[in-house]
Amino acid sequence: MSGEIALSSLLGAPVHDGSGKLAGHVREVALSPQDDSSYISELVIKTADGDRLLLAKEMSSLERGVITVKGKVDEWPPLVSSDGLLLLERDLLDQQIIDVSGRKVVRVNDVDIHPEQINGTLRLKLGRVDIGLRGAVRRLLRGLAPMKAVEALASRMPDKSIPWEVVDLIETDPTRRVRLKLAYSRLSKLHPADIADILEDLAPAEREAVFGSLEEGVAAEALEEINPRMQVDLMSSIDSDKAADIVEEMDPDAAANLLGDMPQETSDEILEEMEPEERQEVSELLAFEEHTAAGHMTTDYIALPPEATVGDAIERLGSFEGDRETISNIYLVDAHEILKGSVPLVSLVLAPAATKLTALAPDHLIYCPAGASEKEVAEMFDKYNLLTLAVVDEQMRLTGIITADDVISILRSKL
Repeated sequence: MSGEIALSSLLGAPVHDGSGKLAGHVREVALSPQDDSSYISELVIKTADGDRLLLAKEMSSLERGVITVKGKVDEWPPLVSSDGLLLLERDLLDQQIIDVSGRKVVRVNDVDIHPEQINGTLRLKLGRVDIGLRGAVRRLLRGLAPMKAVEALASRMPDKSIPWEVVDLIETDPTRRVRLKLAYSRLSKLHPADIADILEDLAPAEREAVFGSLEEGVAAEALEEINPRMQVDLMSSIDSDKAADIVEEMDPDAAANLLGDMPQETSDEILEEMEPEERQEVSELLAFEEHTAAGHMTTDYIALPPEATVGDAIERLGSFEGDRETISNIYLVDAHEILKGSVPLVSLVLAPAATKLTALAPDHLIYCPAGASEKEVAEMFDKYNLLTLAVVDEQMRLTGIITADDVISILRSKL
């Protein structure tokens, strides 16, 4: 049995049946992702009587580019439909894929296939996906020069390939995607910022297909890293029910900013589909001017009465359902929601559980009014080296907080 063989070399390869007679040539190589995404399941063979489907398990050998099969050609069923099959030349070559390890979108030039003998049966396993010149040269010169000469030239090209195991395929047809059980499980494990970069690199149709297939929590985190205009386009490409589920997973301030950028009718449809509590929270934020402190604040924070203890704060942290990365301070408010102080999270670490939070609060209280400008907010973060900033109304009631991430977004928008 020979070593690895390129998909481009396998296409067009002669196929001999069990009697040694030339039965046809390989037209396509097929994969059934819903059954096994690593091994070739069928070959489409061009015969004198038309295309026939050869089960991969019927192959007995692959030597020097020639395939030998156990049975006879008339035993192979005619190809009626490729429904449920991923055809590697049609669906993979020259197509964009997601390289999860490199966190980028790449184009396929060829695929290396590894023949293996498993329990006496020949199996063809997908190895590495060629995204460099080597695969391009093979395909360009196929049929124009002897195979050995082509391989000799290709071998001199730098190897630029990725393992099949780190590939996520892109399929724009949702029905076919479900039928083939193509999921973006690998992509979903990346950092939201990397997912956002990948989405931005895709063409609109592919971008919408991938985004629409992500789990709501993953989609929400990635969406917050995407530029506002593309956010609107992506959310407009899915139905309002799923859009509402995604918005509910977003930070309230990011959700409000997004809905504020969308057409009023679309925004109202999404709000209507949201759960009452989340809808009220986002609706309240939508009422604020976009370029003010209140327009960038979130209501995901922890506030406790001044008489609360370190133990109370730790218990509240354990039950907090918001984004924990935004929690750097515990805010102290009285019965009328008037801001009285704030306690840095780090101060809780060494303090006994019975310690009153007021004893740990710094004497100075840093906050900004809801109507403060973006410039004033950025200057306060810079001056006081803040991670979060309290936002208050005219009665000094705590209405929300601004996080460092929000300030970074403000500064980026000015570039």
